[in-house]
Amino acid sequence: MKKNILYILPVMIALTVFQSSCKKEIQERNQLYPALAPSNLDLDADTWTPVLTASSTFTVATPDAVTSPNYLADLNEIKSYQRNLTNEQREIIKYWSAGSVLRWNEILRELVAKHNVPPYQNEDGTYPAPSAANPLAYPLFPFSNPPYAARAYAYVSAAQYDALVQAWKFKKQFNRAAPYTNDPAIQALVPKSTLPAYPSEDAVVAGVTAKLMELLFPGDLDFIQKKVAEEKLYRIMAGANTRSDMDAGEALGKQVAAVFAARARTDGAGAAGGNPEIWKAFETTTAAKGEVPWISLESPKRPPMLPLFTKVQPFLFSTATVAALRPAPPYGTNTPEFKKESDEVLAMSRNQSREHERIVNFWADGVGTVTPPGHWNVIAADEFVKHNYSEVRWARNLALLNMAEMDAAIVCWDAKYFYFNPRPTQMMFNIKTLTGIPNFPSYTSGHSNFSGAAATVLGYLVPEKANAFMAMANEAAMSRLYGAIHYRSDCEVGLQTGIKVGEYAVNRAKTDGAGK
Repeated sequence: MKKNILYILPVMIALTVFQSSCKKEIQERNQLYPALAPSNLDLDADTWTPVLTASSTFTVATPDAVTSPNYLADLNEIKSYQRNLTNEQREIIKYWSAGSVLRWNEILRELVAKHNVPPYQNEDGTYPAPSAANPLAYPLFPFSNPPYAARAYAYVSAAQYDALVQAWKFKKQFNRAAPYTNDPAIQALVPKSTLPAYPSEDAVVAGVTAKLMELLFPGDLDFIQKKVAEEKLYRIMAGANTRSDMDAGEALGKQVAAVFAARARTDGAGAAGGNPEIWKAFETTTAAKGEVPWISLESPKRPPMLPLFTKVQPFLFSTATVAALRPAPPYGTNTPEFKKESDEVLAMSRNQSREHERIVNFWADGVGTVTPPGHWNVIAADEFVKHNYSEVRWARNLALLNMAEMDAAIVCWDAKYFYFNPRPTQMMFNIKTLTGIPNFPSYTSGHSNFSGAAATVLGYLVPEKANAFMAMANEAAMSRLYGAIHYRSDCEVGLQTGIKVGEYAVNRAKTDGAGK
């Protein structure tokens, strides 16, 4: 009887998700943060090493002189807004003044959570797949599962970083000050800065981010463009940039986005879903080794999640390194060690403490959430706010974090589908879980890989918190054992593998010219 319940429960959950997903709207976090006032403008950021655009050539039009009619008209536009600011406009200024990179990271997380909903089955028992060519049809594109989300966070963050490095070059070249410096009648409604205003760093971030989000979330173009327009207007109303500053920045951002979009279209992610023949081959190959292959515990069986994600091109190392980072095999399914680990999961499921339940719930990050990589972005953002980073350092630090998260997903998925190890609940149907059972193999734990990589990067960036971040990573990893959906070795080995991936990001950080 318990076996039947185990199979039916995921279907009931999926039906509930399906019934609610059509009405799901983007829920903005709107966290209150102080206005960005960098303690260091990082004026040398034009010398930092970008991710993809070191050899690229970009163009930005020469700005008008500050005495020209066009520039004076831009200043008059600012003064016109400032004479008649509404309460709503003041709230927009307050929201965006926290920082462009921070706010777009929040917006990206909102989009991930909105689309982190698995498609419901067809009447014939098959499952439809989202299509980028028809994103508004059911199922909506994308299904923003953890690997997809990790890739989205990585592309957006890395592109923002490159765009700002390029922007700093043009800022130095043109050296045009902010409007409130050139006209004393203009109020500075954000903290003043001596950083050149042309091209606008906010507009650069908005331009590059929007173009990539249009690729990653094509069904949300209206929402994305609304945010771009809102941010552009905010800088003008705040007296921080003229319209020409904004237009130049947005144009530069779009040029950088084109470089990253070209990579994204050819990085292998489009074929990561595989096909029925590939799915069956995993089972056949594993059984031929004398092992029990993983099977989907949903009824009807759901196709495995992105089995070819392992072939996606990483950011921090070559594809050959993915196999080199593959951990040693898990315990064989017929060994005493495997039985011991399975018995531990069963015992854990029968004797849960309230503290374990709290940990499981805190780190669950399942359907409808920002996913485990997004959870670490929340942790990072709340920490970075305390350090008064410049926009370019915000972008660089999030790029390091999210490239590590994407590459950790690739390495983790490589192990999952190379070994195709069954979940504890597949081997013991009387295990009662505290969280949903993911639809992919057990070894190694995705949460553990993501957390090990994130804690390693954050510990380097904020060394005084390194031990605290690693303690969080350990807790996140063990939450999957406490939830009875992973064996202990899944968690421990996954954490160590994630740490190794994170070290690649740290090594990049040590040589990118930005220092700590």
